[in-house]
Amino acid sequence: MRFSPRRKFCFLVLAASLFVTSASAQQTAPPPSARPDQPSQSTQPPQQANPSAPQSQASDQSQNQTADIKKQEQTGTSNDRLFFTLPNFLTVETKNVPPLTVGQKFKVVARGSFDPIEIPWYATLAGISQAENSEPGYGQGAEGYGKRFGAAFADGTIENFFTGAILPSVLHQDPRFYQLGKGSFWHRTGYAIGRIFVTRTDSGNRQFNFSEICGAGAAAAISTYSYHPRDDRTFSNTASVWGTQIAYDTLTLVVKEFWPDIRRKLKKK
Repeated sequence: MRFSPRRKFCFLVLAASLFVTSASAQQTAPPPSARPDQPSQSTQPPQQANPSAPQSQASDQSQNQTADIKKQEQTGTSNDRLFFTLPNFLTVETKNVPPLTVGQKFKVVARGSFDPIEIPWYATLAGISQAENSEPGYGQGAEGYGKRFGAAFADGTIENFFTGAILPSVLHQDPRFYQLGKGSFWHRTGYAIGRIFVTRTDSGNRQFNFSEICGAGAAAAISTYSYHPRDDRTFSNTASVWGTQIAYDTLTLVVKEFWPDIRRKLKKK
């Protein structure tokens, strides 16, 4: 049975995001006051705080956020990265963006798929796969690792293009994720999960997300029946990979929904 190491790795990403959220939400506790019977050890007068410093920092952050949104409104995409590393160019924080042309859809997907950070990403996935000896037909050693790395890179690239460029261009659907950015945790989580099944068209209407569901299925079939080991070329295996990819993309959308909040808190600190 073909194993997808991305399933485990994405849970690590989500766990890291929740940890960052929890850590950034904690406030630094003030030092305990001295007991009445114990005088303060310091006789120096307290330094006067600069009240303009926090206001200046908040102003700079607000200006940077406004500049980022204005750039998204002009280009239709972003320069953001999940955890400051993984490409997140199809996530926007405003709905006031122009529709993407066919060329723009292919360009932004290619930009993310061939980003240099993808090399260590797929190298990690290949290492997980080799350690668990998934798809034994690849063998072990350097040759087996090379095949797994190539397969992981091809799997991700094919799926990215089918769900983000090819089918969105044919079906005139919008491959971008629009962050909700408001509401309770569960409301926003439900919104992010729902974007797997509901998307926008290029004209701004709501539509079933054929690009994601059908694109992930097409990518799973192409990769399984072309360059993966012959023993894994079965319908049940293809369906398993398809389901795993949908689950991975769903979890990724949840991370994308909350990442801007995490990013702002980290930059504030």
